[in-house]
This record gives sequence, structure tokens and C-alpha cells, in this order.
Amino acid sequence: MEGLIQEHLETTIKLALAMVFGCLIGYERAHSGKTAGMRTHALVSMGAALFVIISTIVTEKYIGSTMFDPLRVASHIIVGVGFIGGGIIFLKDSRVSGLTTAAGLWVAAGIGTATGFGLYVLATIVTVLTLFIFIILGYLEFNPKRKAAQKRKAAQKDKE
Repeated sequence: MEGLIQEHLETTIKLALAMVFGCLIGYERAHSGKTAGMRTHALVSMGAALFVIISTIVTEKYIGSTMFDPLRVASHIIVGVGFIGGGIIFLKDSRVSGLTTAAGLWVAAGIGTATGFGLYVLATIVTVLTLFIFIILGYLEFNPKRKAAQKRKAAQKDKE
């Protein structure tokens, strides 16, 4: 009984951490007015952790009777997230938007995968680095002249 409680506690911690890591990244995206926010990032990260946990449990349960590869699950997570990311990327007036948010979802899936495998330090480091990219590099990348030029170009196109 104690082993069962310990197993479920560890699984709950993995899923909760993946959710929290995804929420942190999603908070920044939502705060920046992007399409995929806290809930989307949390779900992707937690879902990735879930698939890894399922893969690990199935591998342990059927070891020796069937061949399972938990890393194969990780590769399929990336394919699924690519599908979601494709729905976020838009092209409007020769301007691409949503790329950074799609990349953030992709990283959130990696964070969830790492958390599912119990790699908490790795997941924490990547969460911090991702927030650094979104917040600090986003601030440094902001270019008022580029934004003004894009607005002028859009206004010119509207007049035509």
C-alpha cells in the first residue's frame, strides 16, 4: 500500500510540476497578448508529461514480454505539438505572426517530457531560460523603428 501511495504521489508531483512550468511560460505569453497563454502552455506541458508517464508505466509493466521504447513516445509528442503550433502561426500582409508562441509551446512540450521522465532540474532550467528568452530578449528585440515601419506599410497597403 505504501508503495502505491508513493508511486501516485510521484506521478502527481510530475504532472503538477509540468503544469506549473507550462503556466509560468504561458503567463508571460498571455501578459504579452499572445494567442496561446497559461492554459494552453500548461496543458501542452502536462500532456507531454502524461504521455511520458504512461510510456514509462507500460514499459515497466510489460518488460520482457513486449518491446517498448519510451523515447519513441517523446518523438511523437513533438509531432503532435507541431500540429498545434501550425495552427498558431499566421501570415497576414506578408507578415508572419505566432512563431514565438508556437516555439514556446514546443519548448513547453519538452519541459513536460523532461518532467515526465523525472528530470526536474532540467525542466526548471529550461523554464527559467525560456522566460528569459520571452521577457529579456523580447524587450531587447523590441525595435520602435521597425514597428513604426510595419505600421506605415500596413497603412499604405490599406489605402491601396
